[in-house]
Amino acid sequence: MVDTDGRALILEPQPASVQDRDGAVPVLKLSRRAFPFITKAFADAAYAGERPAMATLVDIEIVRKPPNQVGFAVHPCRWVVERFFAWISRNRRLWKDPEATLASAQAFLYAASVMILIRRLARS
Repeated sequence: MVDTDGRALILEPQPASVQDRDGAVPVLKLSRRAFPFITKAFADAAYAGERPAMATLVDIEIVRKPPNQVGFAVHPCRWVVERFFAWISRNRRLWKDPEATLASAQAFLYAASVMILIRRLARS
């Protein structure tokens, strides 16, 4: 889960065998415990379905492509997560996701997130 300015809030890697829609449930529950004030989340169509919608009190708004859109267009609520993925992918360790365990993947995701925050602090 990523904040509107691209900061990581909850980083919970899951195995590739878990579909996005099913993996959203534990992430939403974790985010509700840590950030009870969050009331709305934006997601793409992969998270549409009853399980994510009923997981917590967080309202999930599915950001869809406008029906008349032709070609690529930036969607205001989805680009934040894509930007976060681009930022953490700049970390040499994460550029190809070579981690063998979920725990080590989570540790390196948090390390990359800390590096992003330190760079932001250094600039201000």
